[in-house]
Amino acid sequence: MDKKKITFADIAKYTNFSKTTISRYFNNPDSLTLENQEIIAQALIDLDYQENKLAKVFANGKSEFVGIIVPNLYMHYYAEMLNQILNTYEKFGYKFLVFVGNHKKETERQYLRELLAYKIEGMIILSHTIPSEELASYQIPLVAIEREDKYVNSVNTDNYMGAVQGTSLLLKNRCDVLLHINSPVEQNVPSYGRIRGFEDICTEHEIRHEVIIRELGHSYEEIHASMSRIYEYMEQKYPHQKKGLFLANDTFANSMLNIIFRKHGRLPDEYRIIGFDDSPVADRAILPISTVGQQIDKIAYEAMELLVSLMNERKKRRPMPQTGLVHKNITPVLIRRETTD
Repeated sequence: MDKKKITFADIAKYTNFSKTTISRYFNNPDSLTLENQEIIAQALIDLDYQENKLAKVFANGKSEFVGIIVPNLYMHYYAEMLNQILNTYEKFGYKFLVFVGNHKKETERQYLRELLAYKIEGMIILSHTIPSEELASYQIPLVAIEREDKYVNSVNTDNYMGAVQGTSLLLKNRCDVLLHINSPVEQNVPSYGRIRGFEDICTEHEIRHEVIIRELGHSYEEIHASMSRIYEYMEQKYPHQKKGLFLANDTFANSMLNIIFRKHGRLPDEYRIIGFDDSPVADRAILPISTVGQQIDKIAYEAMELLVSLMNERKKRRPMPQTGLVHKNITPVLIRRETTD
């Protein structure tokens, strides 16, 4: 037999509260005393109450959904970050609506309109396409991860420190020349710190170095083709020299490692490689790749924890306006594997 649907009237009768009080418990719990909240919460257990989520959205406009926009999923970092954010459901209870921007500004604006139409309570933005000033204009709790964040809250890696760690490891490998391989990065983006950290350490230690900045593509095939060209360039410019390669992320590092392996059947002494992220591809590559670990799980958790605090404040009867933006920096961890000594 189907269970009897429990209504607000049933809960009110069971607790001797009014239906208005029961409604306030669901829609504005802070307006009740903790004692009354506990009484109603226990009644829901006793009555085996099944909440109608859709009706709740219609009633108070709160969906318990968070919107996420990622730039792409071919970069292993974004795929793993998304995985870790989704894993926070058990802790925070929020569900997610996810869009992949693919670097198209108007498409992402359409995604934002879609998310707002679904009455999301907050957003996590990893895409770089839309400026933070525009994102802030939507007047919704929002946390950015590893992108320009002048006007919004954010959680980022200490990219400069990570670059210092990675470059210093290549120095210890006694390389003749160090090379940093990256795609074009604006200076107001946190990951630009990877370029600065590399250059500062090389300059400080007076070691020959080069920063190779090129459009590397937006698919595995394009990245592989770009890395093949860079490999040929390095072979011609630095023949018979021990080359320390610091790549901007593990996806790039894995692609370069595969190219070198196909040429030599191994990683020759002429090459040492370190990536950045510690996404799963680094540990599971044909040869486990040394990398600068961003602690992706910690970034995801910190981002959701910050967003939940902002969303909870909005739900209060008299929410306090945020007096200053929060920018959290997570310390990276150097992980040595088989592509360095």
